[in-house]
Amino acid sequence: MVGGGAVLLRVQGDSLTGTSLPGLSVGVRTQVQAGTLPKPTIWAEPGSVIPWWRPVTIWCQGTLGAREFRLHKEGSQRPWDTQPPLEPGHKAKFSIPHMKENNTGRYRCYYHSRTGWSERSDPLVLRMSGWLRDTPSLSVQPGPTVASGPSVTLLCQSRLYRDTFLLFKEGAAHPPLLLKSKSQGGQYRAEFSLSPVTAAHWGTYRCYSSLSSDPYLLSQPSNPLKLPVSGGAPGLGWHVNVPITGSVAFVVIVLLLFLLIRYLCQERRRKSDAAVNNTQPAEEVQLDHQAAPSTCPQDVTHSTLRWETTAAPPSWSGKPPAEPTLYTTLTIH
Repeated sequence: MVGGGAVLLRVQGDSLTGTSLPGLSVGVRTQVQAGTLPKPTIWAEPGSVIPWWRPVTIWCQGTLGAREFRLHKEGSQRPWDTQPPLEPGHKAKFSIPHMKENNTGRYRCYYHSRTGWSERSDPLVLRMSGWLRDTPSLSVQPGPTVASGPSVTLLCQSRLYRDTFLLFKEGAAHPPLLLKSKSQGGQYRAEFSLSPVTAAHWGTYRCYSSLSSDPYLLSQPSNPLKLPVSGGAPGLGWHVNVPITGSVAFVVIVLLLFLLIRYLCQERRRKSDAAVNNTQPAEEVQLDHQAAPSTCPQDVTHSTLRWETTAAPPSWSGKPPAEPTLYTTLTIH
């Protein structure tokens, strides 16, 4: 309190009066906006499971106007790191050049602006792989192709004693699934059940083993397991490739048969035209130059058939014929 009843506050080394501090109203109601900013988003690149000695970057993104970002690690009394915002001023990055066992754990970030401090972000769990020497195996039951609806089990197991198994889905925003292991047949295993199965379960999975005494230090990753799901767009490639290939082969065969039939029909028509031309001087037949009869479907699809009745010329005996002769004209378009 200074002379004249004004309130003197010191914020980050700057002396401001209550009438000039944004977010502070002095009078009957005195309110400081602290912790009311939306909580930031935190994530790690290239991921939350990092091999030993590999670099990792933690990102914290808040709102525009942030002046400072802080990263807090669970179990520490002081901020793990403090960084100014990057342009345009709504996020910051915290770098870990070499991943080590003391870098694992749960992290949260928060930021400060002219109106106060934000809430803390959701936790980010950093784990290190390769600390344990075993490499668990991952398989799917009942089989690699799963129909939508029924459940499917992903089995993660190791020959060495491990009391916890973790199942990660590549690119998933949700945290991994954790299960306690069970001993069976000389192996330690965990069965992760997905039920009911939908197209959202399509993806690449890996599992790790760990010990509860050091939950953030993991084994080597298992081999990747791709899980397609029938009945949905993501699994379409697995179930339609063979029918599509068969359909293409069928179309090619039909096309070849069509070309063969057309060739045979043309040959037959050519021979018929030659036969008609050889017999035309002996008989008076009115036919167009392309009027050879044909049984080929494509030859009569676009054709016009015209019937004509023509009186035969008088015979040398002078007697008219008993009945007129019927002629046809077949025009091919």
